[in-house]
Amino acid sequence: MGRRPPGLALLRKAALTLGLVLLYYCFSIGITFYNKWLMKSFHFPLFMTLLHLLVIFLLSALTRALMHCCTKRSRVVLTWADYLRRVAPTALSTALDIGLSNWSFLYITVSLYTMTKSSAILFILLFSLIFKLEELRMALVLVVLLIAGGLFMFTYESTQFNMEGFALVLGASFLGGIRWTLTQMLMQKAELGLQNPIDTMFHLQPLMFLGLFPLFAVFEGLPLSTSEKLFRFHEAGLLLSVVGKLSLGGFLAFGLGFSEFLLVSRTSSLTLSIAGIFKVKRSQSYTKGPAPALTWSCCCGAVRLRRRKRKL
Repeated sequence: MGRRPPGLALLRKAALTLGLVLLYYCFSIGITFYNKWLMKSFHFPLFMTLLHLLVIFLLSALTRALMHCCTKRSRVVLTWADYLRRVAPTALSTALDIGLSNWSFLYITVSLYTMTKSSAILFILLFSLIFKLEELRMALVLVVLLIAGGLFMFTYESTQFNMEGFALVLGASFLGGIRWTLTQMLMQKAELGLQNPIDTMFHLQPLMFLGLFPLFAVFEGLPLSTSEKLFRFHEAGLLLSVVGKLSLGGFLAFGLGFSEFLLVSRTSSLTLSIAGIFKVKRSQSYTKGPAPALTWSCCCGAVRLRRRKRKL
């Protein structure tokens, strides 16, 4: 049998990457608008995030059980030493990234959120250099300068700019840089056996819940306990409606987490962040608030430089 031509293998890899990116787009754009829609009537983003983490853990555990029944193979379970040393930093940064991102929807628009959150690529590049996942090259410096310039021009021209919301998203972007760099290292270590996104999500959720809970207790614990949305409800129908809406977000968050981890495990955290830049353009078209042309040109130029660097 003859060898497959290298062009065919490259085409298959490109098609697989494109499929993974499209899957990520579906869940990412969906949950972005879901969060903004829910925050208009339910002003407890940290509680919402905690409930989503619980749903993700339950769905991950159920999926692992089904996979075990179908394949008859035992699923990976990390030792406490590996769990606390390898998984805990990733879980804590992930929990704070998601929590601050959801919190920001109380203050800013979807368009400003998506553009500001795309700055995570700056921090991913930074931590990729620190952890030696990338080599320092002039192309990387130009990528950082182009995206930083585009971000500055967009936020400067935004008519609905809110400093508090912007600070929350920027903090989430910084934590996102740590999160995805550590996630890539975690999933690509063969000895840990966490290449499967379901196993990764199963191990991350408990520590994410514990890491975010103190923040919830301080900022939302008392207001939520006296809110008529949940604990002091007067109508069972209203309570079921709120729980249903929150559970829907949990399913979307599960799909988003699965698509993100799958994309990172098959490619890299930088591929995910670059895909996020193009998601900004798509989200802008839905909100009828396109980014300035020069801003978008900067982002596209950064992507072209990244592609050119990979070819060298």
